Amino acid sequence: MLVPDAGTDRVFIVITTFNRAHYLQQLLDSIALLDPRPSGVVVVDNASTDHTARVLAGVELPCPLLVEHLPANVGGAGGFAAGMARAISEGAGWLWLMDDDVVVLPDALASFRPWQERYSCIHGRRYDAAGQPFFWQHLLNDVLGVHLPVRGDVFARSSVFHTNVGCFEGMLVSTDVVREIGLPDARFFLNGDDLTYGWLISQRYPVAYVDAFVLQKTRAQRQIDLGVRHLNDSSDLSRYCGMRNRGHLARYLQLHDRFNRVGFGLGTALSAVKEIVRLIAVERSLSGVDAVWRGWRAARVILRDPHWQPEPPLAPTGPAVAAR
Repeated sequence: MLVPDAGTDRVFIVITTFNRAHYLQQLLDSIALLDPRPSGVVVVDNASTDHTARVLAGVELPCPLLVEHLPANVGGAGGFAAGMARAISEGAGWLWLMDDDVVVLPDALASFRPWQERYSCIHGRRYDAAGQPFFWQHLLNDVLGVHLPVRGDVFARSSVFHTNVGCFEGMLVSTDVVREIGLPDARFFLNGDDLTYGWLISQRYPVAYVDAFVLQKTRAQRQIDLGVRHLNDSSDLSRYCGMRNRGHLARYLQLHDRFNRVGFGLGTALSAVKEIVRLIAVERSLSGVDAVWRGWRAARVILRDPHWQPEPPLAPTGPAVAAR
């Protein structure tokens, strides 16, 4: 079975934002033009200190806007967990997840509809800030614990590409799947949380990437094309979390009997090299090497933690559990 019975087609958009009020305003303005419109919008404000509160207070949407003001920044992972829990408690049947630095295309929900009858986790295509197709076509290699790019046109022979990773910049997922898999693991904070969440879903249901443009990036990023993959600019926090979160990914791989110690070690080395190449080629600096080293050490602590536990599934009935 590809699609569990969601019980409702009520689509809620879930947005996580932090100190990017200008981008958030653009996103909310684009949501107001969606046809058909969503059943609701949940915005998780990750303790922003800019004028995000004013933007949220002044927005007008043709559907309910629900705002979760968090007392502290819990990152994208914690923010999406909180927003998804709120949307489920409001009766959502589907959750469309996105960061604040995109806009939605007016016919996006209509583009998704034919696929919702076949799949329970769907990603549409994105344009970058310049209006060009955004490269997102990867598969997680279980041995290395690294997502590898798939070259060429994945839609040359089919309008759907089956992947085993996820992206919270556009994932549309059935709430019944979320109840079964659990909320995103807030311990990731950022970087790798969505990849791992998509992988966990793919162990039970197909994860689809479909040939339908539904989003456009609004925040331009420096990037280079290495031929085998694209590299965007990053930050020390993202580098640290990316390396540290390999510890959490390893634990989930272990949980599903998919962990290869030697292969994963090689994948960790390749991940560190990728970050150093990113620093040199994209950011023209080596100041972030320390963040890579600290993240690697933190991952080893997670791997040795005897108390580590996965995120539990949600209760099949009753109110959704809150993100920790």
